[in-house]
Amino acid sequence: MSDAGILKGRLLVVAFEGWNDAGEAASGAVRALKELLDLYPIAEIDAERFFDYQFNRPTVAQDEDGNRALVWPSVVTYGPTSVLAQRLPVEGLADDAELNVGANNGSNIYLLLGTEPSRNWKSFTAQIMETIRENEISGVVFLGAMLADVPHTRPISVFVSSENAEVRRELGIERSTYEGPVGILSVLGEAAEKAGIPTVSIWASVPHYVHNAPSPKATLSIIDKLEEIIDVVIPRGDLVDESAAWESGIDALASEDEEMASYIAQLEQARDTVDSPEASGEAIAQEFERYLRRRDGKGDGRGTAGSGPSGPDDRRPRD
Repeated sequence: MSDAGILKGRLLVVAFEGWNDAGEAASGAVRALKELLDLYPIAEIDAERFFDYQFNRPTVAQDEDGNRALVWPSVVTYGPTSVLAQRLPVEGLADDAELNVGANNGSNIYLLLGTEPSRNWKSFTAQIMETIRENEISGVVFLGAMLADVPHTRPISVFVSSENAEVRRELGIERSTYEGPVGILSVLGEAAEKAGIPTVSIWASVPHYVHNAPSPKATLSIIDKLEEIIDVVIPRGDLVDESAAWESGIDALASEDEEMASYIAQLEQARDTVDSPEASGEAIAQEFERYLRRRDGKGDGRGTAGSGPSGPDDRRPRD
């Protein structure tokens, strides 16, 4: 367990649906936390200012009584119903292997969940930063997922980075060297760092040839890494079984498609080479950066790419 400064105060965990959320993996991780934590909405963005409804369309759904209602795009920040003046000592958390995130642990974890805005990003960022300041949040963890050339049969690759030198040193992580189009996560991250609030980014790589979303295996991998960062044990619920079913379903499809099976075998060979003892940390980092640079900037982040062997739509969301 790390004693990094980002762990010593109130943490905001952030995920946006859309370009940053391949396979709904990042938003799925925050939703899992939301179900476990005793939270209530503390701030909601005015959707009219930040969403183009022809791009982020409202949806219609039925409530528990069978009534149809519109659900509008939104961005909501949630806070604990009971917040401790000081976070529990990290040593105590590390000693308690049975500790769960929940209403009784006095958690200082906040959540931000919503749809990536389609306009007025600077004003949007200013509003989020105001909420961060008002709630004395001292660290932000951004969650994202991208489509990449990775096999579904191997552990999901997760890359952790930070723009904060102290956080990188304390957590033993790297700084991203990616250059290119970015999502709202990068804009918020830059604003937080400029305000003196340390940030960490956790990104999962989702197989681009998988059409169906969500991707529970990617969500599970993000939760595994998030658990290390926030130093608590997060119950996995049904995610383990859902992850196994997701992988088995893709196996079944590949068994009926020789071209797809051959393509997956190539990805497996490449992944095994990167994961071999002979592969250096630099080689692994270069492999990750190669994933990042393969983009056309048009992805919606929802894991709807075409099949790999025949030339997929390159819809890889970026930080």
